[in-house]
Amino acid sequence: MKELILGGVRSGKSALAERRAMETGLPVTYVATARMRDDEEMRQRIQHHQDRRPDDWGLVEAEGNLGDVLQAHARPGHCLLVDCLTLWLTHLLWDEDEDTCRQEQTRFLEALPDLPGHLIMVSNETSMGIVPMGELTRRFCDEAGRLHQAVAARSDRVVLTIAGLPLVLKGESL
Repeated sequence: MKELILGGVRSGKSALAERRAMETGLPVTYVATARMRDDEEMRQRIQHHQDRRPDDWGLVEAEGNLGDVLQAHARPGHCLLVDCLTLWLTHLLWDEDEDTCRQEQTRFLEALPDLPGHLIMVSNETSMGIVPMGELTRRFCDEAGRLHQAVAARSDRVVLTIAGLPLVLKGESL
């Protein structure tokens, strides 16, 4: 089972993903894509997520090679929760050249169909409002939109979360 949970900032998407992971009854590994660096606000966000997670969940930190990380950790009878795809994409766009960015996205998308176990992916829906100013920001929104379409096509269930309320766009209801 592959699930994509989309939503805006503070929409409840991560809390929903965590609840869905617990509901599977499977062992869970949290695949984190955020980086702390020197950003105090991001440190606080990460700490908030860490405080909510059960102590028995595993943790893997993914850099640009998300497809490889998922292939290494996915297995039958196990749940991987990836939070979040747009942070991963941000790091690719910021840290990598365009070819590497495209290659890593391709590797990730090619890995998805064959991954065993239960996979829950969280991502920020960013393109529902004003077209942003600035080339990099517009590129990010375009890349995120294309990534979401490709992941949704490969997912069994797609959920849009707004104000803590899940709306199932594809697949069985929750």
